[in-house]
Amino acid sequence: MSINTVAHINLRGNARAALDFYRSVFGGDLAAVTYADAHNVQSPDEADQVMWGQVTSAEGFQIMAYDVPSARPWSQGESPFFVSVRGSDADEITGYWKKLSEGSTVLVDLAPAGWAPLYGMLTDPFGVTWVLDVAVEYKPA
Repeated sequence: MSINTVAHINLRGNARAALDFYRSVFGGDLAAVTYADAHNVQSPDEADQVMWGQVTSAEGFQIMAYDVPSARPWSQGESPFFVSVRGSDADEITGYWKKLSEGSTVLVDLAPAGWAPLYGMLTDPFGVTWVLDVAVEYKPA
């Protein structure tokens, strides 16, 4: 079992451009799931925006990004990132979730999601937003 912690940046409408830019700088592979891919379109004009994306390189660089949907408040520079904890073992992620959620505000309950066996989001007592999930290899349709 292992986990890794990654910066997860929050953008509005330009996550793919940011991921492309970081890939051009650091190399590696880019994977992106749009709201349409995940069957989670809330606004038709946002269907092709990134719901989940990441760049990973063999040298160890990793960053995640998504486009904050218009239904959620967002202002550039405010809450610019999440801390993402990804692991391969559901029991391990669930254990971290239980401890981290004590005294925190749960934004999305830890549960199966369209892109992961488990996914959850919370804001801890210090104002830091965390996303925890069980990582699986993304295979585009």
